[in-house]
Amino acid sequence: MDGGNESIGGPRLVTDGDWSGWRTWSGLDPFEDQSGPFYFTEENGVVRSAFRAEARHMNGGGFMHGGCMMTFADFSLFAIAWKQIEGTRCVTVSLNGEFMGPAKPGDLVESTGEVIRAGGSLVFVRGLISTGGQPMLSFSGVIKKIRSR
Repeated sequence: MDGGNESIGGPRLVTDGDWSGWRTWSGLDPFEDQSGPFYFTEENGVVRSAFRAEARHMNGGGFMHGGCMMTFADFSLFAIAWKQIEGTRCVTVSLNGEFMGPAKPGDLVESTGEVIRAGGSLVFVRGLISTGGQPMLSFSGVIKKIRSR
Protein backbone atom coordinates (compact mmCIF):
# COMPACT_ATOMS: atom_id res chain seq x y z
CA MET A 1 0.00 0.00 0.00
CA ASP A 2 2.99 2.24 -0.31
CA GLY A 3 1.32 4.39 -2.96
CA GLY A 4 -0.68 6.03 -0.24
CA ASN A 5 -3.85 6.74 -2.22
CA GLU A 6 -5.80 3.80 -0.82
CA SER A 7 -7.06 5.48 2.34
CA ILE A 8 -8.23 8.73 0.78
CA GLY A 9 -11.17 7.26 -1.10
CA GLY A 10 -11.70 4.50 1.43
CA PRO A 11 -12.11 0.83 0.68
CA ARG A 12 -14.71 -0.28 -1.86
CA LEU A 13 -17.52 -2.61 -0.73
CA VAL A 14 -17.78 -5.69 -2.96
CA THR A 15 -21.43 -6.23 -3.94
CA ASP A 16 -21.34 -9.46 -5.95
CA GLY A 17 -19.50 -12.75 -6.31
CA ASP A 18 -17.75 -14.88 -3.70
CA TRP A 19 -16.46 -11.83 -1.82
CA SER A 20 -19.79 -9.96 -1.61
CA GLY A 21 -19.94 -7.97 1.63
CA TRP A 22 -16.15 -7.75 1.93
CA ARG A 23 -14.08 -4.62 1.23
CA THR A 24 -11.05 -4.08 -1.01
CA TRP A 25 -8.82 -1.35 -2.38
CA SER A 26 -8.58 -3.02 -5.80
CA GLY A 27 -7.90 -0.61 -8.64
CA LEU A 28 -5.78 1.70 -6.49
CA ASP A 29 -2.52 -0.23 -6.05
CA PRO A 30 -1.28 -1.91 -9.26
CA PHE A 31 1.12 -4.26 -7.44
CA GLU A 32 -1.54 -5.49 -5.04
CA ASP A 33 -4.01 -5.88 -7.90
CA GLN A 34 -1.49 -8.12 -9.66
CA SER A 35 -0.72 -10.03 -6.45
CA GLY A 36 -4.27 -10.38 -5.11
CA PRO A 37 -7.00 -9.52 -5.16
CA PHE A 38 -7.12 -9.25 -1.37
CA TYR A 39 -10.23 -8.53 0.71
CA PHE A 40 -11.19 -7.67 4.28
CA THR A 41 -14.24 -7.60 6.50
CA GLU A 42 -14.98 -6.46 10.03
CA GLU A 43 -17.24 -8.18 12.54
CA ASN A 44 -17.61 -7.01 16.14
CA GLY A 45 -14.55 -4.79 15.80
CA VAL A 46 -12.32 -7.61 14.51
CA VAL A 47 -10.85 -7.17 11.02
CA ARG A 48 -10.20 -10.29 8.97
CA SER A 49 -8.43 -10.18 5.58
CA ALA A 50 -8.42 -13.06 3.12
CA PHE A 51 -7.66 -14.33 -0.37
CA ARG A 52 -7.68 -17.67 -2.16
CA ALA A 53 -4.21 -19.06 -2.90
CA GLU A 54 -3.54 -19.81 -6.56
CA ALA A 55 -0.69 -21.51 -8.44
CA ARG A 56 0.73 -18.08 -9.32
CA HIS A 57 1.29 -17.40 -5.59
CA MET A 58 3.61 -20.40 -5.17
CA ASN A 59 7.38 -20.75 -5.13
CA GLY A 60 9.45 -23.41 -6.92
CA GLY A 61 8.74 -25.88 -4.11
CA GLY A 62 4.99 -25.64 -4.62
CA PHE A 63 4.26 -23.64 -1.47
CA MET A 64 3.26 -20.00 -1.09
CA HIS A 65 6.10 -17.62 -1.91
CA GLY A 66 7.33 -15.54 1.04
CA GLY A 67 6.98 -12.38 -1.05
CA CYS A 68 3.29 -13.13 -1.53
CA MET A 69 2.85 -13.57 2.24
CA MET A 70 4.62 -10.26 2.91
CA THR A 71 2.52 -8.47 0.26
CA PHE A 72 -0.62 -9.80 1.94
CA ALA A 73 0.77 -8.76 5.33
CA ASP A 74 1.24 -5.22 3.98
CA PHE A 75 -2.37 -5.18 2.74
CA SER A 76 -3.47 -6.53 6.12
CA LEU A 77 -1.68 -3.69 7.98
CA PHE A 78 -3.90 -1.19 6.19
CA ALA A 79 -7.05 -3.30 6.57
CA ILE A 80 -6.51 -3.72 10.31
CA ALA A 81 -5.94 0.03 10.70
CA TRP A 82 -8.50 1.20 8.13
CA LYS A 83 -10.58 3.20 10.61
CA GLN A 84 -7.52 4.92 12.12
CA ILE A 85 -6.19 5.96 8.70
CA GLU A 86 -9.48 6.77 6.96
CA GLY A 87 -9.27 9.91 4.86
CA THR A 88 -5.46 10.17 4.98
CA ARG A 89 -2.66 9.23 2.62
CA CYS A 90 -0.37 6.64 4.16
CA VAL A 91 2.76 4.61 3.52
CA THR A 92 4.31 1.55 5.13
CA VAL A 93 7.49 2.57 6.95
CA SER A 94 8.24 -0.78 8.59
CA LEU A 95 7.11 -4.37 7.98
CA ASN A 96 8.53 -7.36 9.82
CA GLY A 97 7.59 -11.00 9.54
CA GLU A 98 8.41 -14.45 10.85
CA PHE A 99 7.53 -17.34 8.54
CA MET A 100 6.00 -20.33 10.34
CA GLY A 101 4.15 -22.45 7.81
CA PRO A 102 3.07 -22.98 4.20
CA ALA A 103 -0.03 -22.66 2.07
CA LYS A 104 -0.80 -24.46 -1.16
CA PRO A 105 -3.04 -23.70 -4.14
CA GLY A 106 -6.72 -23.64 -3.20
CA ASP A 107 -6.12 -22.71 0.45
CA LEU A 108 -8.04 -19.83 2.00
CA VAL A 109 -5.35 -17.56 3.45
CA GLU A 110 -6.55 -15.26 6.24
CA SER A 111 -5.14 -12.65 8.59
CA THR A 112 -6.30 -11.03 11.80
CA GLY A 113 -4.59 -8.49 13.98
CA GLU A 114 -4.82 -5.39 16.06
CA VAL A 115 -3.75 -1.78 16.21
CA ILE A 116 -1.27 -1.54 19.06
CA ARG A 117 -1.10 2.23 19.04
CA ALA A 118 -2.42 4.98 16.78
CA GLY A 119 -0.72 8.32 17.29
CA GLY A 120 -0.77 11.55 15.35
CA SER A 121 1.26 10.31 12.40
CA LEU A 122 2.20 6.68 13.16
CA VAL A 123 0.01 3.58 13.51
CA PHE A 124 1.55 0.41 14.97
CA VAL A 125 -0.06 -2.89 13.94
CA ARG A 126 0.56 -6.60 14.54
CA GLY A 127 -1.11 -9.63 13.08
CA LEU A 128 -1.08 -13.28 12.11
CA ILE A 129 -1.60 -14.90 8.71
CA SER A 130 -2.93 -18.45 8.74
CA THR A 131 -4.62 -21.12 6.65
CA GLY A 132 -6.83 -23.90 7.96
CA GLY A 133 -6.19 -22.69 11.51
CA GLN A 134 -2.43 -23.17 11.10
CA PRO A 135 -0.11 -20.13 11.43
CA MET A 136 1.86 -19.09 8.36
CA LEU A 137 3.33 -15.66 9.18
CA SER A 138 3.46 -13.48 12.26
CA PHE A 139 3.88 -9.83 11.25
CA SER A 140 4.15 -6.34 12.64
CA GLY A 141 4.44 -3.00 10.95
CA VAL A 142 4.18 0.75 11.14
CA ILE A 143 2.05 2.95 8.89
CA LYS A 144 2.87 6.63 8.50
CA LYS A 145 0.12 9.12 7.81
CA ILE A 146 1.23 11.66 5.21
CA ARG A 147 0.09 15.17 5.98
CA SER A 148 -0.72 17.62 3.19
CA ARG A 149 1.76 20.43 2.88
